[in-house]
Amino acid sequence: MSTGGMSLRAARAAAGAVLPAEAAVLVCLAAGVRIPGAVLVVAEALVATVLVLEAVVLWRLYATRRRAGAGRRHAVRGALRTLLPVGARRLVAYEIRALRSLGLWLLRRRHQVPDGALAVAYTGPQTALMYGLLFVSVVETVLLALVVPWPVVHAILLVVDVYGVVLILGLHASCVVRPHVVGADGSLRVRYGGLFDLRVPAAAVAAARVERRYPDGRLLELSADGVLDLVVGGQTTVTVELTEPVEFVRPLGARGFARTLRFHADDPRETVAALTRARTDPARGTAGPAPR
Repeated sequence: MSTGGMSLRAARAAAGAVLPAEAAVLVCLAAGVRIPGAVLVVAEALVATVLVLEAVVLWRLYATRRRAGAGRRHAVRGALRTLLPVGARRLVAYEIRALRSLGLWLLRRRHQVPDGALAVAYTGPQTALMYGLLFVSVVETVLLALVVPWPVVHAILLVVDVYGVVLILGLHASCVVRPHVVGADGSLRVRYGGLFDLRVPAAAVAAARVERRYPDGRLLELSADGVLDLVVGGQTTVTVELTEPVEFVRPLGARGFARTLRFHADDPRETVAALTRARTDPARGTAGPAPR
């Protein structure tokens, strides 16, 4: 077997090995779970090591395609598809979106909220948790800088810790700049930062109501009867019944179908009123109960 083939196999195996760890870190941060500093350091150190290996292999794949006559964009896409599994590509894309979200957050801009649409914030229950995690991460970074005496190890840990802080900030920023959206036509877009994005056409929305629930489970949970819970801060506040199953994509690429959506909105009454008003607007030729 050639050295290039062995490197490609090693890079693929490494990406597959660290993918569950990286996904677990993201989900824990999204749920507001306190991650011990040592665990975060080890996890992100592994990720950093794998990223270096993948960068080398990725450059070789890119260079090979360029020599074969491919354009830059096609060479990059081809190299990524060859090297990374779908789940790993989605995580890389998420981290890129998180960095872009930091820029939008600083500029006080929102991502894809059309004129006339209602932007629905959902970060209320997790804001304090996120800033608490951020504070602890900064304190741990300072303490490690004072305790670790070896310059090389100190530099590596500093890079990893700063990356962890940026990851927390990026996760929160992506949730702020990517709110849920109720369109002027009654359509619904349910999001969680750059990790989850579900579009529901207006015709698929049957009814909406304020309903505060405290489900036990993960950030995203689908029940056997097709109820999809998108939990923020351990709660959901809006329930939307659908006229037909709607397909959604999980953060790592798996697909499913939901008949009912439950998600959190900081102002659930305004959200439900907007959905109901759009469905019962006489100008749209629809009829139904008046908004409560």
